[in-house]
Amino acid sequence: MENKKQVSIKFNFVMNAILTMSTFIFPLITFPYVSRILLPEGTGKVSFATSIVSYFAMIAQLGIPTYGIRACARVRDDKKKLSKTVHEIFTINIVMSATAYVLFAIALCIVPKLRADKVLMIIVSSTIFFNTIGMSWLFGALEKYKYITVRSIFFKFIALIAMFVLIHQQSDYIIYGGISIFASSASNVCNFIYAHKFVDFHQKQKYEYRQHLKPILVFFAMSCATTIYTNLDTVMLGFINGDAEVGFYNAAVKIKSILVCVVTSLGTVLLPRASYYIEHKMLDEFDRITCKAINFVFLVAVPMMVYFMLFAREGIFFLSGDAYKPATIPMIIIMPTLLTIGLTNIMGIQMLIPLGKEKMVLYSEVAGAVVDFVINMLLIPQMASAGAAIGTLVAECVVWLVQYYVLRNRVTKAYRNIQYGKIAIAIIFGTIASLLVKNLTIGNFLTLVVSTILFFGIYAIVLLILKEKFFMEIVNETVLPILYKLRGCEKNG
Repeated sequence: MENKKQVSIKFNFVMNAILTMSTFIFPLITFPYVSRILLPEGTGKVSFATSIVSYFAMIAQLGIPTYGIRACARVRDDKKKLSKTVHEIFTINIVMSATAYVLFAIALCIVPKLRADKVLMIIVSSTIFFNTIGMSWLFGALEKYKYITVRSIFFKFIALIAMFVLIHQQSDYIIYGGISIFASSASNVCNFIYAHKFVDFHQKQKYEYRQHLKPILVFFAMSCATTIYTNLDTVMLGFINGDAEVGFYNAAVKIKSILVCVVTSLGTVLLPRASYYIEHKMLDEFDRITCKAINFVFLVAVPMMVYFMLFAREGIFFLSGDAYKPATIPMIIIMPTLLTIGLTNIMGIQMLIPLGKEKMVLYSEVAGAVVDFVINMLLIPQMASAGAAIGTLVAECVVWLVQYYVLRNRVTKAYRNIQYGKIAIAIIFGTIASLLVKNLTIGNFLTLVVSTILFFGIYAIVLLILKEKFFMEIVNETVLPILYKLRGCEKNG
């Protein structure tokens, strides 16, 4: 039974890795094109609108995306209980979405800056509706990662084509906003239809909404804190420094967001499994996957952080163009958050929440939000996007410190098991090799390609030579079996 579970986790991770790569490839293809046409002001308008709407989406979702996964994962083996739970959560979600739209309409009428781009704001706000009917938390709880991956890639591909067909001039930023929403939200219509396979929507029971309200409100408070300190920088930049400065900052954040998806990909698929282990008192298994997840974050996040700090200028110029040169410094400043976000994703989402300590996650995020606000108020007027990047970096460090303190008795062993020296040596050799091409006049794209191959290739080779424990486990359990199968196919052929 345990072996089957492990295969399931590996399959889910592979599916989520493919989904993550699609999230990486989609902006990698489209953003260089879009950013050069819309320029910092155009991309800044869309980013500002998205950040504003995120606050109303936060009210609509009410902490349900995370709570729903945990609640449904616990009853997923019983269709009757699952249907009842989904009915209750979905109804609460609908009520809150209607409330959010009322508040959004009021804001649109009374805030001049929002009213100036009313059409864009309304289009971007459709994400509230799509998120509600999508019930992504249900499919996360059921661990339907193959379905999630396939439908997401399908709609991203359609959006990819639409970007090149429909966006031709700077005034097309509204179309860009609409296509971005389509890429991320259109699949939610499929979710609503597909949900009928697992949930009996015609089932009539005595519904108990009150039992969900207290935990949902805790998750809502967590969501508030997270949304505030992850979007506060963009909103404050927009009001204080204007759309162009938001565009510069967005270019740096865009790259960071893509990389964060890679770093947090394992934690995403482990939440329902971690909740399952806690529910069934399988604490040894819970600790084992936690230890591996933390090791994975260090192994992946640290080299990516170092590489993109070294090649920030080339990355910005390739993805966004020369007009975004001021984004280089914010990108360098914000890169260390890859590590802190990766670790807090594991400790907060995978550990504290399944353990029923979501209030601790809330406290950590409130601390981060307060620190972010104070630093932004002090630095943004003088340093603009660089000041916002500093605020985000310090806020993420504060969140990590609080969560580590709360979990110190449980995670200290996991942190001690990481072979920091071997990772550092591998990064040093990768850095030396990649810097050899930094000053060559071969263009930003070729510089990135060659330096990436050198940096991460040598990083992996050195880890292999030094026999870094977790890396060797990945090679032995994943890479070698694939090679053996390929060899077997060749012989049979």
